[in-house]
Amino acid sequence: MRRVKLKVMGISYSQTQSGAYALILIEENGDRRIPIIIGGFEAQAIVIKLENLEPPRPLTHDLIKIIADQFDITIIEVVINKLEEGVFFSKLICNNGEKEYAIDSRTSDAVAIALRFGCPIYINEEILEKAQLTNAPSDTELSNSSEDVNIQESSPQYATYSDEELYKMIDEAVKKEDYERAAAIRDEIEKRKKKKQ
Repeated sequence: MRRVKLKVMGISYSQTQSGAYALILIEENGDRRIPIIIGGFEAQAIVIKLENLEPPRPLTHDLIKIIADQFDITIIEVVINKLEEGVFFSKLICNNGEKEYAIDSRTSDAVAIALRFGCPIYINEEILEKAQLTNAPSDTELSNSSEDVNIQESSPQYATYSDEELYKMIDEAVKKEDYERAAAIRDEIEKRKKKKQ
């Protein structure tokens, strides 16, 4: 079965599910995208790694990486291998130097772990075909029949701050473990980067 390599495009707020986020994955050598609805904790774990932020204490996914390193366990790759009733299923492919293991995982956790290990994320071609966004999304909006997400939605309360102030604020939010605020500030920074392009 053919596999397609994915990369994380970003995370946005879900407009259809309160308190949920949409993780957007895009094929590495193409433009097909899939949205995966994830919870706030997983969204924070992914954003923190994408932004190279250092939380004052390890988050759960960081702890998994620390434990794996101590026991010489490597995550070789993540494979999104099933889609049932709108839910994606994944496997972590691990190696302890002697044997390879495939461990079931929620896709949001698998992506957060893949980012920490720097390992590739794959999806089976037939799943990508079934789950990809069917319309041609603009830079600021992605949608399909079940999800509407706005990639650049951000809080207007940060619009008046300078870039330097925003970077200081995001550092302070991380130190206080206020990852939701850090994510909102990050969204404002990303919005500005898009405007400059």
